[in-house]
Amino acid sequence: MQYKSLGNTGVKVSTLCFGTMSFGGDADEEMSQAMFDRCRDAGINFYDCANVYQAGRSEEILGQLIKECRDEVVITTKASFPMGQDVNARGASRRHLMRAIEGSLRRLGTDYIDIYFIHHFDENTPIEETLRALDALVRQGRILYPAASNFAAWQVAKALGISALHDFARFEVLQPMYNLVKRQAEVEILPMAQSEKLGVMPYSPLGGGLLTGKYGVDRRPEEGRLVSNEMYQRRYSEDWAYQAADDFAAFARENGYNPVSLAVAWVGSHPAVTAPIIGARNVDQLEDSLGAADIEMTRDLRSRISEFSPQPPPATDRSEERAGDMYSAQLSKK
Repeated sequence: MQYKSLGNTGVKVSTLCFGTMSFGGDADEEMSQAMFDRCRDAGINFYDCANVYQAGRSEEILGQLIKECRDEVVITTKASFPMGQDVNARGASRRHLMRAIEGSLRRLGTDYIDIYFIHHFDENTPIEETLRALDALVRQGRILYPAASNFAAWQVAKALGISALHDFARFEVLQPMYNLVKRQAEVEILPMAQSEKLGVMPYSPLGGGLLTGKYGVDRRPEEGRLVSNEMYQRRYSEDWAYQAADDFAAFARENGYNPVSLAVAWVGSHPAVTAPIIGARNVDQLEDSLGAADIEMTRDLRSRISEFSPQPPPATDRSEERAGDMYSAQLSKK
């Protein structure tokens, strides 16, 4: 396993992060233990969680697993999505975050959280309020680094500006969706992260299972998120995405790669990415994702894989600028 600096924090993390959303859900305590042990054996020191995963049960199980190695692992958790029926049991207000952190620390059995994400941008709370609360948590030692998940680039940029103005602890890590068929992050989020030296740990590198080789234009497994989960069905509903999945899986097999390993390696090869988040229901599934660490993703290999899906348009929609400096080219013709 290789390790990278997490943005500008100076913290070294494994180039794969294990996501624990299955803990207490698809994976019982015994299987969660087995997967955690396998990740530790592979050299993974980076574990992602959220208070909303299995209504807090994922945090509880992760907390039990890290008891003997707390100082050797970097853990994340998140707050924002509803944690109860009460109208205030959600969002990124100071009130909710102060309550949410107490619950997460208790369930995780730790006195601090390395990376604390706002799970989703809260349109009802001024970002200054959220950042002030996060800064207070840093000063109290209950979190080390604030972070943002599912934020647009402009929302992160605004937050960074406010943090600089008021000397608040800033967002240090981003968690966007990113995979071969969801490439919007390439337009502004990933370039911004490189410019501002932010860590990036993308989720869903397999597209909810779409890029595992089990899906195609005329192919569906009997079970899986894209079969049973309406949210994922909507997220990956376009016909072209299934064609891309077909083409990608065929390419992987023809060239001796496991599609799962190759899909994760492709995400991890973007220069802005620190560590893709891998997840699994069991150890067998986990092995395929761990295989990404053994793939040498050359520039040519990444380019060939990228051709299976549309490259998103640049932020300005001036697609012609991809060809180079058009103005200099025009001048040279005169």
